[in-house]
Amino acid sequence: MVISKDLIAASSIPIVLSTLVRNESYGYEIIKKVKEVSNDKLTYSDGTLYPVLRKLEDRELIISEWRVADNDKRRRYYKITIKGLEHLKAEQQSWNFMNELLNTLWTPPSLT
Repeated sequence: MVISKDLIAASSIPIVLSTLVRNESYGYEIIKKVKEVSNDKLTYSDGTLYPVLRKLEDRELIISEWRVADNDKRRRYYKITIKGLEHLKAEQQSWNFMNELLNTLWTPPSLT
């Protein structure tokens, strides 16, 4: 299955926010989680994920903090904000509506 770039772009914000609702995380961990949850069907590259993270931070939907991990590597950890939670709730409503609409349109009409 090939997922269109347009659909990936449109869904990246709710996917990243949904990932961060569970717990704060750093970039590679987010990439790994999305890949795992999608059964390897959706894989973000650094070039895809980091612009989304920057956009979310600019919009104050997430915050970040540099930390040193156990292996002495510096990692930037991202955490969803209250504003981000509110945005995610609105995104969920929009995506649920669109999903219901598409399912209705894709269901063949009854021929009885």
